[in-house]
Amino acid sequence: MISRYEVKDIAQIWTEQKRFETFLKVEIALLKALEKKNKIPAGTSLAFEKVTINPARIQEIEEITRHDVIAFCSSITEQVAPEVARYFHFGVTSSDVLDTALSLQMKESLQIIIKDIKALLAALLEQVEKSKDLLCIGRSHGMYAEPMIFAQKFLSFHQEFSRRLSDYENILKTEITGQLSGAVGNYTILDSEIESLTLSALDLKTEPVSTQVIPRDHLAKIISNGALLASGLERMAVEFRLLHHSDVSELHEGFKKGQKGSSTMPHKKNPISSENISGLSRLIRSHLEVALQNNVLWHERDISHSSNERLYLPDHFGLIAYTVRRMTSTVRDLELHREEIEAKALNNFSALSSYLLHEMILLNPASREELYAFVQEASFTAKSSEEFFKWIESKGEEKNYKLPVLLKQKELKAHYMKRFEEVLKRTQSS
Repeated sequence: MISRYEVKDIAQIWTEQKRFETFLKVEIALLKALEKKNKIPAGTSLAFEKVTINPARIQEIEEITRHDVIAFCSSITEQVAPEVARYFHFGVTSSDVLDTALSLQMKESLQIIIKDIKALLAALLEQVEKSKDLLCIGRSHGMYAEPMIFAQKFLSFHQEFSRRLSDYENILKTEITGQLSGAVGNYTILDSEIESLTLSALDLKTEPVSTQVIPRDHLAKIISNGALLASGLERMAVEFRLLHHSDVSELHEGFKKGQKGSSTMPHKKNPISSENISGLSRLIRSHLEVALQNNVLWHERDISHSSNERLYLPDHFGLIAYTVRRMTSTVRDLELHREEIEAKALNNFSALSSYLLHEMILLNPASREELYAFVQEASFTAKSSEEFFKWIESKGEEKNYKLPVLLKQKELKAHYMKRFEEVLKRTQSS
């Protein structure tokens, strides 16, 4: 990860130092399980709790062995007496250590991301509370549609990210597994009881059927949820960017003292955070294709997944943490231009055409098609709200239509606030 987007608490999980430390954690847990089952002399594991991890030494050995796990093991066993060294890495294959350690790294990363999503959800609820009395114009196809409560936008995003949070929490329970099943997963040397003891000490579930590697559909599911999260982040970022337009100007991202919007145009306040999140979300989603391809390994295993996982997994979790945190600060710092927002809903009463149509259907025997054409003509003909209502009244009288009582500004706002409160209660009870 380049330093510009590095999130330190995620990045430290994926350093070479931490990776080898996690290997050692798995190996020591295995030694303790072997001791408990009287497979190796008691106290063997104690010797390995005093060793040090030296990535430079591991690299030096790997230049000869051309095998990173063997290099790791050699760097450890050369630090202890031969009579205990012989029990290190007992009965396991490289992938037992690699994949179990990888699961521990992913678990730690997801626990951080879950906290980050909860912070984003809290920020969104703060904006819901601030804007639940704010009437705005809703849009479909980019065109004015009907009035709505502005807070519904934030509530929609809150619900989407709540689903991603629930998915991540379920992933932690079901998709993060470990294995110590040996070559091709057939338990030639170790048995499932030793595996269970080891993984229990590591607080990992046992992979029910491993094939020497933990099946990569687990990773694909994790990355799939990350891709969905990224899509949600970009959906929100695009909404902010659209409302940020000079011609719309309903909100602006926070603009801090000393900030500059353009190298040559002093007046600019650009939606840089939302644009940054849009770009990074596209990169996060690209990881899904790699994860899906990695599910297709030859026979019981190959290492075609290994090289790309070293690259994309640290980036994936790091970028998710970065984008979620940046979006949280963006949401908290948003400036809503309340007068401009509400004026669009209150001054464009032709947006009430749907309400008017359905009230007229209830009051008049004319067909829906006839009444629809009547309201449509009023909307297309009138150049202002005043013209719209005059047209409705005069043409309606000519056609002998009964007209509903038209909502005034305060009534209009109260009508849509009531509907929003119903939606809000539904989300709180779900």
